[in-house]
Amino acid sequence: MPDTQTLPLLLRQLRLPTVAACWPQLETRAQAEGWSLPQTLAALCEHELAERERRRLARHLKEARLPVGKTLDSFEFGAIGADHRRQLTALAGNSQWVDQAHNLLLFGPSGVGKSHVAAGLGHSLVDQGYRVRYATASSLVQELQAAKQALRLSDALTKLDKYSVLIIDDIGYVKRSEAETSVLFELIAHRYESGSLIITANQPFSAWDSIFPDSMMAVAAIDRLVHHATLLELSGESYRKRAYQRQRRGEQTASSE
Repeated sequence: MPDTQTLPLLLRQLRLPTVAACWPQLETRAQAEGWSLPQTLAALCEHELAERERRRLARHLKEARLPVGKTLDSFEFGAIGADHRRQLTALAGNSQWVDQAHNLLLFGPSGVGKSHVAAGLGHSLVDQGYRVRYATASSLVQELQAAKQALRLSDALTKLDKYSVLIIDDIGYVKRSEAETSVLFELIAHRYESGSLIITANQPFSAWDSIFPDSMMAVAAIDRLVHHATLLELSGESYRKRAYQRQRRGEQTASSE
């Protein structure tokens, strides 16, 4: 006759912490509702798997380093037009482009929501089970520069391979120096046809000589980025300007009451 007193220990050894925590309550329910043994086991397994999935999503969301609250649900799509909304909704809902290691390039002036859109797509992809990493271009370049100086650039690039999608925000803010742009180019070349990039930029390709001091390097980088890519140019009034105008209207309304 099995000793039920050892059950908590056995479940810990089997690494089933959720089953260990919830089996007494489920046992009571199973007895009350007349569940069979397979039904009880299925319920325990469902609880264990659901908790594992919750922890996995929480872990992947933490490592993604996405800006808090910047989801597609909180984005003001009315400011960018219906066509872009349909395209972005399709990219968020159908992740085949990620499986195919395609890129997404978001262009537009400051304040139109490029960073928000990129982060929002990142949140959607994490929810779908993909591993994502968000970083500003300047911080990522500094990270890779440090690795290169320590003769570990290849290891650093390989470490980023675990992310299906790498979001590089504000690429135009990379300093126009050989040291910085060389590691950026090596990253783009390394991920070519092997992992997706989401890149936001204030400048069109024609102005990328402000990023890459070597025109041949600029052409080579652009060629790799656009070979399998969706390009979207966002336009409209600055989000910050719209927020300021709403605040001012609210203050004026309050003062007139």
